[in-house]
Amino acid sequence: MSKAVVFDVGRVLFHWQLRNLFEKIIPDEAELDWFLSHVVTEQWHFRHDQGATLAQMLPARIEQFPDQALRIAAYAARFSETCDIPVAGVHELARRLNASGTPLYCLTNYGDELFAQFRATQPIFDLFEDIIVSGAEKVAKPEARIYEIVEERSGRSGADLFFTDDNRANIEAAEKCGWDAHLFTDASALEQQLASSGLL
Repeated sequence: MSKAVVFDVGRVLFHWQLRNLFEKIIPDEAELDWFLSHVVTEQWHFRHDQGATLAQMLPARIEQFPDQALRIAAYAARFSETCDIPVAGVHELARRLNASGTPLYCLTNYGDELFAQFRATQPIFDLFEDIIVSGAEKVAKPEARIYEIVEERSGRSGADLFFTDDNRANIEAAEKCGWDAHLFTDASALEQQLASSGLL
């Protein structure tokens, strides 16, 4: 069975920052920083990655910050704008791998509902045999279980899985599973890593 390549999505395939959306809505830099530190924070957002639904999250947050209701609603309605800029060169590498017959997978910490919106706008995902989304599985990287799910669904394990992710904890968890795991920095370094692993 051929070795497969597993891509992270946010900050590997696409630039992801909550700021990408909210800087369009909140022009004042100090107010924007406050909002991202207290209202729509990465820690709060991570609950959706772990499987909490928007119906569970949004009303409680709006109750806590009623004067921010419209901005909190924008988090759900316009989330794809946080992650819609491709990382330079990475999509080209995915296309090269696909053209050579290398099986491709995604393993992403992403809310199930929000990923469904985003997936529909991005044809690059058509190249991937399967996309393992933490919110759908209700377990997020770097928990060991989500790596087991990738192995089960890909039919591969250990060194038969090349993995790239920008988060060191996620890479270390993959290495514990015996994966050929590499910390993502940019497309050039990834290309060299893929070549060293015999994939390009």
